Amino acid sequence: MMTAAYNWTDRRRYLWLCGLIVPLSPFLGYAMVDRLGPGMFWAFGSMVMAVVLPVIDVLRGSDSTSPPAEVYRKLDADRYYRWCVYLYLPLQYTGLVFACWCWTYAPMGTAERLALASTVAVVGGVGINAAHELGHRRTDRERFLSKIALAQSAYGHFYVEHNHGHHIRVATHDDPASARFGESYWRFVPRSIVGGFLSGWRYETGRLHRSGHRTLGWRNNILNAWAITVVLWAGLTTAFGLHVLPWLVLQAIGGVMILECANYIEHYGLLREKSPGGNYRRVTPRDSWNSDHVWSNLFLYHLQRHSDHHANPARRYQTLRSAPDAPQLPAGYATMCLLATIPPLWRRVMDKRVLAFQDDDFDRINLAPRDIRLRRAVSSDLS
Repeated sequence: MMTAAYNWTDRRRYLWLCGLIVPLSPFLGYAMVDRLGPGMFWAFGSMVMAVVLPVIDVLRGSDSTSPPAEVYRKLDADRYYRWCVYLYLPLQYTGLVFACWCWTYAPMGTAERLALASTVAVVGGVGINAAHELGHRRTDRERFLSKIALAQSAYGHFYVEHNHGHHIRVATHDDPASARFGESYWRFVPRSIVGGFLSGWRYETGRLHRSGHRTLGWRNNILNAWAITVVLWAGLTTAFGLHVLPWLVLQAIGGVMILECANYIEHYGLLREKSPGGNYRRVTPRDSWNSDHVWSNLFLYHLQRHSDHHANPARRYQTLRSAPDAPQLPAGYATMCLLATIPPLWRRVMDKRVLAFQDDDFDRINLAPRDIRLRRAVSSDLS
Protein backbone atom coordinates (compact mmCIF):
# COMPACT_ATOMS: atom_id res chain seq x y z
CA MET A 1 0.00 0.00 0.00
CA MET A 2 2.74 2.44 0.99
CA THR A 3 4.69 1.60 -2.18
CA ALA A 4 1.62 2.28 -4.31
CA ALA A 5 1.04 5.58 -2.54
CA TYR A 6 4.69 6.54 -2.93
CA ASN A 7 4.52 5.88 -6.68
CA TRP A 8 1.17 7.62 -7.16
CA THR A 9 1.12 10.69 -9.40
CA ASP A 10 -1.76 12.89 -10.46
CA ARG A 11 -2.08 12.15 -14.17
CA ARG A 12 -4.29 15.21 -14.55
CA ARG A 13 -1.99 17.59 -12.71
CA TYR A 14 -1.47 20.00 -15.60
CA LEU A 15 -4.92 19.45 -17.06
CA TRP A 16 -6.39 21.39 -14.11
CA LEU A 17 -5.21 24.50 -15.98
CA CYS A 18 -7.98 23.78 -18.51
CA GLY A 19 -10.37 25.51 -16.13
CA LEU A 20 -8.69 28.80 -17.06
CA ILE A 21 -10.10 28.49 -20.59
CA VAL A 22 -13.41 29.70 -19.13
CA PRO A 23 -12.23 33.16 -17.95
CA LEU A 24 -10.24 33.49 -21.18
CA SER A 25 -13.38 32.88 -23.28
CA PRO A 26 -14.21 36.59 -23.89
CA PHE A 27 -10.76 37.02 -25.47
CA LEU A 28 -10.99 33.75 -27.38
CA GLY A 29 -14.43 34.76 -28.67
CA TYR A 30 -13.06 38.12 -29.82
CA ALA A 31 -10.18 36.40 -31.62
CA MET A 32 -12.53 34.01 -33.39
CA VAL A 33 -14.84 36.82 -34.49
CA ASP A 34 -11.83 38.80 -35.72
CA ARG A 35 -10.39 35.87 -37.70
CA LEU A 36 -13.51 33.97 -38.80
CA GLY A 37 -16.15 36.67 -38.91
CA PRO A 38 -19.44 35.25 -37.54
CA GLY A 39 -20.65 37.19 -34.50
CA MET A 40 -21.95 33.99 -32.89
CA PHE A 41 -18.42 33.39 -31.60
CA TRP A 42 -19.04 36.10 -29.01
CA ALA A 43 -20.95 33.29 -27.28
CA PHE A 44 -17.77 31.19 -27.13
CA GLY A 45 -18.08 30.64 -23.36
CA SER A 46 -21.63 29.33 -23.74
CA MET A 47 -20.52 27.11 -26.62
CA VAL A 48 -17.82 25.54 -24.47
CA MET A 49 -20.25 24.75 -21.64
CA ALA A 50 -23.28 23.79 -23.72
CA VAL A 51 -21.65 21.99 -26.66
CA VAL A 52 -17.95 21.27 -26.30
CA LEU A 53 -17.91 19.87 -22.76
CA PRO A 54 -20.94 17.56 -23.20
CA VAL A 55 -19.41 16.13 -26.39
CA ILE A 56 -15.98 15.62 -24.82
CA ASP A 57 -17.57 14.04 -21.74
CA VAL A 58 -19.35 11.52 -23.96
CA LEU A 59 -16.16 10.73 -25.88
CA ARG A 60 -13.85 10.59 -22.86
CA GLY A 61 -16.33 9.15 -20.37
CA SER A 62 -15.79 8.92 -16.63
CA ASP A 63 -12.93 7.89 -14.40
CA SER A 64 -13.45 6.93 -10.75
CA THR A 65 -9.74 6.89 -9.92
CA SER A 66 -9.09 8.51 -6.54
CA PRO A 67 -5.84 9.47 -4.79
CA PRO A 68 -4.71 7.07 -2.04
CA ALA A 69 -5.37 8.28 1.48
CA GLU A 70 -1.64 8.23 2.18
CA VAL A 71 -0.99 11.12 -0.24
CA TYR A 72 -3.83 13.40 0.93
CA ARG A 73 -1.71 15.55 3.21
CA LYS A 74 1.01 16.07 0.60
CA LEU A 75 -1.54 16.68 -2.13
CA ASP A 76 -3.46 19.15 0.01
CA ALA A 77 -0.27 21.10 0.75
CA ASP A 78 0.79 21.33 -2.91
CA ARG A 79 0.38 25.04 -3.68
CA TYR A 80 0.26 24.42 -7.44
CA TYR A 81 -3.39 23.35 -7.12
CA ARG A 82 -4.24 26.52 -5.21
CA TRP A 83 -2.77 28.67 -7.96
CA CYS A 84 -4.94 26.89 -10.53
CA VAL A 85 -7.87 28.47 -8.65
CA TYR A 86 -6.20 31.77 -7.71
CA LEU A 87 -5.36 32.53 -11.35
CA TYR A 88 -9.03 32.31 -12.27
CA LEU A 89 -9.75 35.62 -10.51
CA PRO A 90 -7.40 38.03 -12.35
CA LEU A 91 -8.42 36.44 -15.65
CA GLN A 92 -12.09 36.69 -14.64
CA TYR A 93 -11.88 40.43 -14.00
CA THR A 94 -9.61 41.22 -16.92
CA GLY A 95 -12.24 39.53 -19.09
CA LEU A 96 -15.03 41.54 -17.46
CA VAL A 97 -13.23 44.83 -18.14
CA PHE A 98 -12.57 43.68 -21.71
CA ALA A 99 -16.26 42.84 -22.17
CA CYS A 100 -17.23 46.33 -20.98
CA TRP A 101 -14.79 47.76 -23.51
CA CYS A 102 -16.37 45.63 -26.25
CA TRP A 103 -19.92 46.64 -25.28
CA THR A 104 -18.78 50.27 -25.49
CA TYR A 105 -16.43 50.46 -28.47
CA ALA A 106 -16.58 47.27 -30.56
CA PRO A 107 -18.77 47.27 -33.70
CA MET A 108 -21.43 44.92 -32.33
CA GLY A 109 -25.15 44.53 -32.88
CA THR A 110 -27.63 43.76 -30.08
CA ALA A 111 -27.49 40.03 -30.77
CA GLU A 112 -23.70 40.07 -30.53
CA ARG A 113 -23.82 42.00 -27.27
CA LEU A 114 -26.25 39.42 -25.90
CA ALA A 115 -23.91 36.65 -27.03
CA LEU A 116 -21.00 38.29 -25.22
CA ALA A 117 -23.17 38.72 -22.12
CA SER A 118 -23.83 34.96 -22.18
CA THR A 119 -20.09 34.29 -22.29
CA VAL A 120 -19.43 36.68 -19.40
CA ALA A 121 -22.27 34.99 -17.48
CA VAL A 122 -20.53 31.63 -17.87
CA VAL A 123 -17.31 33.20 -16.56
CA GLY A 124 -19.22 34.61 -13.57
CA GLY A 125 -21.11 31.38 -12.93
CA VAL A 126 -17.96 29.26 -12.92
CA GLY A 127 -16.39 32.07 -10.88
CA ILE A 128 -18.99 31.36 -8.18
CA ASN A 129 -17.71 27.79 -8.26
CA ALA A 130 -14.16 29.10 -7.72
CA ALA A 131 -15.59 31.13 -4.82
CA HIS A 132 -17.14 27.91 -3.51
CA GLU A 133 -13.73 26.23 -3.44
CA LEU A 134 -12.05 29.23 -1.80
CA GLY A 135 -14.87 29.86 0.70
CA HIS A 136 -14.40 26.44 2.27
CA ARG A 137 -10.81 27.16 3.16
CA ARG A 138 -9.67 28.33 6.59
CA THR A 139 -7.27 31.11 5.61
CA ASP A 140 -8.48 34.72 5.66
CA ARG A 141 -6.84 35.33 2.28
CA GLU A 142 -8.74 32.58 0.50
CA ARG A 143 -12.02 33.56 2.13
CA PHE A 144 -11.50 37.15 1.01
CA LEU A 145 -10.74 35.94 -2.51
CA SER A 146 -14.04 34.04 -2.36
CA LYS A 147 -15.89 37.34 -1.89
CA ILE A 148 -13.92 38.84 -4.79
CA ALA A 149 -14.96 35.98 -7.08
CA LEU A 150 -18.62 36.42 -6.07
CA ALA A 151 -18.66 40.17 -6.73
CA GLN A 152 -19.09 39.93 -10.50
CA SER A 153 -22.42 38.12 -10.11
CA ALA A 154 -23.54 40.15 -7.05
CA TYR A 155 -24.07 36.92 -5.11
CA GLY A 156 -22.24 37.79 -1.92
CA HIS A 157 -24.72 36.09 0.43
CA PHE A 158 -23.56 32.75 -0.99
CA TYR A 159 -20.35 33.23 1.03
CA VAL A 160 -22.37 32.92 4.25
CA GLU A 161 -25.31 30.73 3.31
CA HIS A 162 -23.41 27.94 1.58
CA ASN A 163 -21.17 27.07 4.51
CA HIS A 164 -23.48 27.84 7.41
CA GLY A 165 -26.86 27.01 5.91
CA HIS A 166 -26.66 24.61 2.99
CA HIS A 167 -23.96 22.36 4.45
CA ILE A 168 -25.89 22.05 7.70
CA ARG A 169 -29.33 21.35 6.19
CA VAL A 170 -28.39 19.69 2.91
CA ALA A 171 -30.80 17.04 1.61
CA THR A 172 -33.56 18.01 4.05
CA HIS A 173 -36.95 19.67 3.66
CA ASP A 174 -35.53 22.82 5.26
CA ASP A 175 -32.74 23.49 2.78
CA PRO A 176 -33.72 25.91 -0.01
CA ALA A 177 -30.73 24.77 -2.10
CA SER A 178 -31.81 21.08 -2.15
CA ALA A 179 -34.21 20.46 -5.02
CA ARG A 180 -37.33 18.42 -4.27
CA PHE A 181 -38.55 15.44 -6.25
CA GLY A 182 -40.73 16.61 -9.13
CA GLU A 183 -39.76 20.26 -8.64
CA SER A 184 -38.76 21.90 -11.92
CA TYR A 185 -35.61 23.96 -12.26
CA TRP A 186 -37.74 27.03 -12.96
CA ARG A 187 -39.66 26.61 -9.67
CA PHE A 188 -36.50 25.80 -7.78
CA VAL A 189 -34.50 28.89 -8.77
CA PRO A 190 -36.63 31.58 -7.05
CA ARG A 191 -37.10 29.37 -3.98
CA SER A 192 -33.36 28.80 -3.70
CA ILE A 193 -32.39 32.45 -4.27
CA VAL A 194 -34.90 33.95 -1.84
CA GLY A 195 -34.62 31.16 0.73
CA GLY A 196 -30.83 31.19 0.55
CA PHE A 197 -30.64 34.93 1.13
CA LEU A 198 -33.06 34.83 4.07
CA SER A 199 -31.22 31.91 5.62
CA GLY A 200 -27.84 33.55 5.19
CA TRP A 201 -29.11 36.84 6.62
CA ARG A 202 -30.55 35.08 9.68
CA TYR A 203 -27.27 33.33 10.33
CA GLU A 204 -25.17 36.45 9.86
CA THR A 205 -27.34 38.68 12.03
CA GLY A 206 -27.35 36.00 14.73
CA ARG A 207 -23.56 35.72 14.59
CA LEU A 208 -23.14 39.48 14.90
CA HIS A 209 -25.60 39.77 17.77
CA ARG A 210 -23.85 36.99 19.67
CA SER A 211 -20.59 38.89 19.20
CA GLY A 212 -22.12 42.16 20.39
CA HIS A 213 -21.89 43.87 16.99
CA ARG A 214 -24.45 45.75 14.94
CA THR A 215 -26.14 44.07 11.99
CA LEU A 216 -25.60 47.04 9.68
CA GLY A 217 -21.86 47.37 9.84
CA TRP A 218 -18.65 46.46 8.04
CA ARG A 219 -18.38 43.17 9.98
CA ASN A 220 -21.51 41.86 8.22
CA ASN A 221 -20.09 39.38 5.69
CA ILE A 222 -23.07 39.71 3.38
CA LEU A 223 -22.97 43.50 3.31
CA ASN A 224 -19.21 43.75 2.86
CA ALA A 225 -19.38 41.17 0.05
CA TRP A 226 -22.10 43.20 -1.67
CA ALA A 227 -20.02 46.34 -1.13
CA ILE A 228 -17.33 44.83 -3.35
CA THR A 229 -19.94 44.45 -6.10
CA VAL A 230 -21.03 48.08 -5.68
CA VAL A 231 -17.44 49.30 -5.95
CA LEU A 232 -16.78 47.04 -8.95
CA TRP A 233 -19.89 48.01 -10.89
CA ALA A 234 -19.51 51.70 -9.99
CA GLY A 235 -15.94 51.63 -11.27
CA LEU A 236 -16.96 49.98 -14.53
CA THR A 237 -19.86 52.37 -15.16
CA THR A 238 -17.62 55.33 -14.37
CA ALA A 239 -14.96 54.09 -16.79
CA PHE A 240 -17.26 52.99 -19.63
CA GLY A 241 -20.56 54.77 -19.06
CA LEU A 242 -23.98 53.87 -17.67
CA HIS A 243 -24.87 51.97 -20.84
CA VAL A 244 -22.79 48.98 -19.58
CA LEU A 245 -24.95 48.66 -16.46
CA PRO A 246 -27.78 46.67 -18.14
CA TRP A 247 -25.18 44.24 -19.49
CA LEU A 248 -23.62 43.87 -16.06
CA VAL A 249 -27.04 43.08 -14.61
CA LEU A 250 -27.78 40.61 -17.41
CA GLN A 251 -24.50 38.73 -17.02
CA ALA A 252 -25.00 38.60 -13.24
CA ILE A 253 -28.45 37.06 -13.68
CA GLY A 254 -26.96 34.50 -16.07
CA GLY A 255 -24.15 33.65 -13.67
CA VAL A 256 -26.60 33.10 -10.83
CA MET A 257 -28.80 30.90 -13.03
CA ILE A 258 -25.78 28.74 -13.82
CA LEU A 259 -24.86 28.41 -10.15
CA GLU A 260 -28.44 27.57 -9.19
CA CYS A 261 -28.57 24.97 -11.94
CA ALA A 262 -25.64 23.22 -10.27
CA ASN A 263 -27.47 23.47 -6.93
CA TYR A 264 -30.56 21.96 -8.54
CA ILE A 265 -28.63 18.98 -9.89
CA GLU A 266 -26.56 18.21 -6.82
CA HIS A 267 -29.26 16.96 -4.42
CA TYR A 268 -32.38 16.51 -6.54
CA GLY A 269 -34.92 14.36 -4.70
CA LEU A 270 -32.47 13.15 -2.04
CA LEU A 271 -33.46 13.11 1.64
CA ARG A 272 -31.19 12.38 4.57
CA GLU A 273 -32.23 9.65 6.95
CA LYS A 274 -33.31 10.46 10.50
CA SER A 275 -32.11 8.86 13.69
CA PRO A 276 -34.60 7.18 16.08
CA GLY A 277 -34.59 10.47 18.03
CA GLY A 278 -35.95 12.34 15.03
CA ASN A 279 -32.80 14.28 14.11
CA TYR A 280 -31.21 14.09 10.70
CA ARG A 281 -28.18 11.83 10.58
CA ARG A 282 -24.71 13.08 9.66
CA VAL A 283 -24.25 13.89 5.99
CA THR A 284 -22.91 10.98 3.94
CA PRO A 285 -21.96 10.60 0.26
CA ARG A 286 -25.44 9.15 -0.36
CA ASP A 287 -26.96 12.61 0.13
CA SER A 288 -25.49 14.12 -3.07
CA TRP A 289 -25.35 13.09 -6.70
CA ASN A 290 -21.87 12.10 -7.90
CA SER A 291 -20.34 12.35 -11.35
CA ASP A 292 -16.87 11.21 -12.40
CA HIS A 293 -17.02 12.59 -15.94
CA VAL A 294 -13.46 13.68 -16.50
CA TRP A 295 -13.48 16.85 -18.53
CA SER A 296 -16.36 18.67 -16.90
CA ASN A 297 -14.69 17.89 -13.55
CA LEU A 298 -11.46 19.47 -14.81
CA PHE A 299 -13.33 22.64 -15.78
CA LEU A 300 -15.25 22.78 -12.49
CA TYR A 301 -12.52 21.91 -9.94
CA HIS A 302 -14.07 18.52 -9.13
CA LEU A 303 -17.40 20.06 -8.17
CA GLN A 304 -19.07 16.95 -9.57
CA ARG A 305 -17.51 14.80 -6.85
CA HIS A 306 -20.07 16.54 -4.71
CA SER A 307 -20.83 13.48 -2.61
CA ASP A 308 -17.35 13.40 -1.11
CA HIS A 309 -17.33 17.18 -0.82
CA HIS A 310 -20.39 17.21 1.44
CA ALA A 311 -19.15 14.29 3.50
CA ASN A 312 -15.71 15.96 3.85
CA PRO A 313 -16.15 19.70 3.14
CA ALA A 314 -12.63 20.63 4.32
CA ARG A 315 -11.00 18.65 1.49
CA ARG A 316 -9.51 20.62 -1.36
CA TYR A 317 -10.72 19.78 -4.84
CA GLN A 318 -7.64 17.78 -5.85
CA THR A 319 -8.12 15.31 -2.98
CA LEU A 320 -11.82 14.59 -3.51
CA ARG A 321 -12.65 10.92 -4.03
CA SER A 322 -15.15 9.15 -6.18
CA ALA A 323 -18.16 7.89 -4.21
CA PRO A 324 -19.35 4.54 -5.64
CA ASP A 325 -22.08 4.21 -2.98
CA ALA A 326 -23.58 7.59 -3.89
CA PRO A 327 -26.27 8.05 -6.54
CA GLN A 328 -24.59 8.53 -9.91
CA LEU A 329 -25.50 11.09 -12.55
CA PRO A 330 -25.75 9.79 -16.11
CA ALA A 331 -23.66 12.71 -17.44
CA GLY A 332 -21.58 15.66 -16.34
CA TYR A 333 -23.00 18.95 -15.11
CA ALA A 334 -22.76 20.63 -18.51
CA THR A 335 -25.15 18.07 -20.01
CA MET A 336 -27.34 17.86 -16.91
CA CYS A 337 -27.81 21.65 -16.86
CA LEU A 338 -29.19 21.49 -20.39
CA LEU A 339 -31.60 18.74 -19.32
CA ALA A 340 -32.66 20.73 -16.25
CA THR A 341 -33.94 23.60 -18.40
CA ILE A 342 -36.42 21.18 -20.05
CA PRO A 343 -38.46 19.80 -17.09
CA PRO A 344 -40.21 16.91 -18.90
CA LEU A 345 -36.90 15.63 -20.25
CA TRP A 346 -35.22 16.09 -16.86
CA ARG A 347 -37.95 14.12 -15.07
CA ARG A 348 -37.84 11.36 -17.65
CA VAL A 349 -34.10 10.93 -17.05
CA MET A 350 -33.85 11.61 -13.31
CA ASP A 351 -37.07 10.59 -11.54
CA LYS A 352 -36.56 6.89 -12.20
CA ARG A 353 -33.02 7.18 -10.84
CA VAL A 354 -34.23 8.81 -7.63
CA LEU A 355 -36.87 6.12 -7.16
CA ALA A 356 -34.43 3.31 -7.88
CA PHE A 357 -31.83 4.69 -5.49
CA GLN A 358 -34.39 5.04 -2.68
CA ASP A 359 -36.08 1.69 -3.44
CA ASP A 360 -39.36 3.40 -4.39
CA ASP A 361 -39.79 4.50 -0.77
CA PHE A 362 -41.32 7.99 -0.82
CA ASP A 363 -40.53 8.41 2.87
CA ARG A 364 -36.87 8.54 1.82
CA ILE A 365 -37.41 11.09 -0.95
CA ASN A 366 -37.37 14.87 -0.59
CA LEU A 367 -40.92 15.78 -1.57
CA ALA A 368 -42.55 19.20 -1.81
CA PRO A 369 -44.77 20.06 1.21
CA ARG A 370 -47.95 19.70 -0.87
CA ASP A 371 -46.88 16.20 -1.96
CA ILE A 372 -46.13 15.23 1.64
CA ARG A 373 -49.60 16.39 2.72
CA LEU A 374 -51.19 14.50 -0.17
CA ARG A 375 -49.39 11.28 0.69
CA ARG A 376 -50.36 11.61 4.35
CA ALA A 377 -53.98 12.18 3.39
CA VAL A 378 -53.97 9.12 1.12
CA SER A 379 -52.33 7.01 3.85
CA SER A 380 -54.91 8.21 6.37
CA ASP A 381 -57.79 7.33 4.04
CA LEU A 382 -56.36 3.86 3.39
CA SER A 383 -55.97 3.17 7.09
